[in-house]
Amino acid sequence: MTTLTAAQIQHEGLTDWVLVVRALEARYETNGFATGLELVARIGAAAEEAEHHPDVTLTWPTVLVRLWSHDSRGVTERDIALARRISAIAEELGVAATPARTQNLELCLDTADIRATGPFWAAVLGYEWDEEHLEIVDPDGRMPTAWFQQTDPHDEPRQRWHLDIHVDPAVADQRIDAALAAGGVLVSDEEAPSFTILADAEGNRVCVCTWQSAAQTIA
Repeated sequence: MTTLTAAQIQHEGLTDWVLVVRALEARYETNGFATGLELVARIGAAAEEAEHHPDVTLTWPTVLVRLWSHDSRGVTERDIALARRISAIAEELGVAATPARTQNLELCLDTADIRATGPFWAAVLGYEWDEEHLEIVDPDGRMPTAWFQQTDPHDEPRQRWHLDIHVDPAVADQRIDAALAAGGVLVSDEEAPSFTILADAEGNRVCVCTWQSAAQTIA
């Protein structure tokens, strides 16, 4: 199915929805958990009927909905149709959308060698490496997408911030091993399993963290 352009999506007049990171997203203020549950249930029924399923997050007092077509890696007519149906359901329930508060987050890393650093970050974060788009994507769609911006070769950066990825202690070693196999470097494991410091091929650092203190081991 053909991916729609931003101009085509805007022409559809979907007032509840915002195009962010190649997906349609809507945020609904339910003002109560029971109403949120009902909205989610009705969205689920509509999705089953359409055989097209959004990502839905229920919190108090909001419901967040994300629509995109995985096979097209963008918004298609299927998403437009389901977005209209979801808006109609919300209106029937008296639930208001808050597009001004709809947002998403992407990360970008400047690098001189995208194909050397990208797989490392996919491995250490448990993401998927997208060779076509030169980005890494959370397969569960829960955490931010990250992409890589080409720069000239440079010395190891003096970082102003780095990532901490928190995982179950039982999988921390697997994640570390995968990152090292993808070209990473062990900077320090002195505080493991509380945190282990790794770096990509250009010296950008990340900590693989668990709830355990440095004195504990995995049972």
